[in-house]
Amino acid sequence: MNLHTQSTVQQEKHRALERYYRLHAGIYDLTRWSFLLGREALVRRAAARLTPANILEVGCGTGKNLGQLGRLFPQARLWGLDLSADMLAVARRKLQGLAPRLTLIQAAYDHSVEKKPFFDLVVFSYALSMFNPGWEQALMAASQDLAPGGAIAVVDFHNSGSRLFKRWMGLNHVRLDGHLLPSLKGLFPLHESTIRPAYGGVWSYFLFVGQIS
Repeated sequence: MNLHTQSTVQQEKHRALERYYRLHAGIYDLTRWSFLLGREALVRRAAARLTPANILEVGCGTGKNLGQLGRLFPQARLWGLDLSADMLAVARRKLQGLAPRLTLIQAAYDHSVEKKPFFDLVVFSYALSMFNPGWEQALMAASQDLAPGGAIAVVDFHNSGSRLFKRWMGLNHVRLDGHLLPSLKGLFPLHESTIRPAYGGVWSYFLFVGQIS
């Protein structure tokens, strides 16, 4: 696939995701809690490793994680990036109390947010598995955005042995092929990770916290 074709595919994917979340933004928190497992555990793991001053969440959605991060790190400045204006509108209403130290950005994460390494913590919560194509660019952008000693924290779908479940999740723009964790381990060699089964092993998800050596 040449660069022009890849760019066109990404643009089409972005438009599809924007349409998807335009429909789901208002009910997202009510309908996704049973699938998005491990989010609070991920934030606790990150908090045990460092005390960040500047935090970026990529694919922040309705702001659930940003709210928890704001409570855990009351002195930190927070950035939330998401492709969907509708999801960010929900986050903005929900996180009004954090407004003085919160910046919300509508954009795809295909390049670094800052011109130099800046963030002490970059968080992905069930976002990378929806960047298809684009997850590799997002990981490279995160590695460029991290300040020395900074950490990346990821929770996401890992894999499933059920073709039917994979097909159904694909209709919801999610890829489950076990492809994310090996790349994370390669980019961030100082890491800890856990794979956990969900609903009797219908699928699995992983938690990952890593740093560049």
